[in-house]
Amino acid sequence: MANRNERIHALIQKNVSEIIQFELKNSTVGFVSVTEAIVNKDNSFAKIYVSFLGKGDKQKRLEALNRCKGFIRSELAKRLDIYKVPEIAFVIDETFDNAKKLEDSLAREKEHIENKKKI
Repeated sequence: MANRNERIHALIQKNVSEIIQFELKNSTVGFVSVTEAIVNKDNSFAKIYVSFLGKGDKQKRLEALNRCKGFIRSELAKRLDIYKVPEIAFVIDETFDNAKKLEDSLAREKEHIENKKKI
């Protein structure tokens, strides 16, 4: 049963990514990377984590993507062979931003330590 759920997660992530990249005709959304798809146990709800690349207000781009979720869900229904296609909610994935902040903080701390050693 776990393998089936993992396959469904992977299929939803792959297909949503392809739909957004190749079929969605909304210039406000821009380039989007689907980082993860989490589906609940009964496959009725999917939380799709996305990361926006490039410049622009992430919140406005997320709102534009959420306005297109009906189209994305209908295209997903055509591609999946499951009884019920889950409702979709898009969430901004902050993992990369948090990792960048952590790396910058560590680099500053390392520089601070090296400056203390020189004194």
